[in-house]
Amino acid sequence: MLWVKAIHIFFVIAWFAVLFYLPRLFVYHAMCEDEAGKERFKVMERKLYKGMGTPCMLGTLIFGIWMLTFNPSYYFSSGWMHAKLTLVVLLIGYHHMCGAHLKRFARDENTKSHVYFRWFNEVPVLFLLAIVILVVVRPF
Repeated sequence: MLWVKAIHIFFVIAWFAVLFYLPRLFVYHAMCEDEAGKERFKVMERKLYKGMGTPCMLGTLIFGIWMLTFNPSYYFSSGWMHAKLTLVVLLIGYHHMCGAHLKRFARDENTKSHVYFRWFNEVPVLFLLAIVILVVVRPF
């Protein structure tokens, strides 16, 4: 079980690294005015999202579900776990929103400002804080 937990934590950290960095790239991409820079951001964003982000999200989910199988009656009767799983579902939605923004940038159809992406970039921090508190403190 400890190996599964360790690998789950690894994937969570890697996924959050992507969720912190990709929207930051969107900030700079939205500010970019030269064509070569825009093309460079498109490549960086695509590789980060598809090459690391999605595989790490899937690893997080696979190893997280695997951990749930070790003691399902406890986990599914715990309020903190229901709250955590709700946040994970919302985080998956955020991940897919990043993918939608990436596609708009790739088609040169982005209409959002760098200020929007600066705020958008803060969302995963709130998710991480809430999830860590739920898992460590288990308030309910």
